[in-house]
Amino acid sequence: MKSLHFGAISLLGAAAIGFAAPAAAQNMAARPGSPGQVTDTRTGKVWTPSWRSEDSRQSGDPRLPMNRAFDPRDQTASIPGMTVQYPRANLMGVVPITAGPSVPIMAVDAPSLQAVPTEYWIAILYVTNNSASSINPVVDCHFTNGDQKVESIRVMVPTAGPGERLGVAVRGPGVGMFVDRVTCLPMAPL
Repeated sequence: MKSLHFGAISLLGAAAIGFAAPAAAQNMAARPGSPGQVTDTRTGKVWTPSWRSEDSRQSGDPRLPMNRAFDPRDQTASIPGMTVQYPRANLMGVVPITAGPSVPIMAVDAPSLQAVPTEYWIAILYVTNNSASSINPVVDCHFTNGDQKVESIRVMVPTAGPGERLGVAVRGPGVGMFVDRVTCLPMAPL
């Protein structure tokens, strides 16, 4: 199947934060250049997310029911509650300080949904601090199958300095669970 690319989202200026549109699923992890690399479409920077990070280990045991469900019509498995992750972030660059009445303090670009073959789903997202102060971004990501929740993850992004744009890889459920969309919404920065 073809890989799909999703662009940046439009920002909602009525609130102090930006909102991301959902991303539809891709079948294989995008790895331009050498294996494991992705490109930030806004800055053009090529970076390597921590695909095999120990930050959010989950059981990949294929005998567990939640790892066997793949048919979207038959899947009833979901991971209860909200998982908290503390992923590493890669600095993509610095953007102009533009926060104000019509520009949110923090923006999250639409995440791309990818699968690391035989392992787990990954959401690649970009968090931008539009303010002149450091922030501690918090982002909630929801992996879904149609309208059914598969897993919800609260992402505690490392501190973003003034104007910094960070690239983050969020580890989702195992690929044995069918996921067709991820939606990541910024919470108020701390």
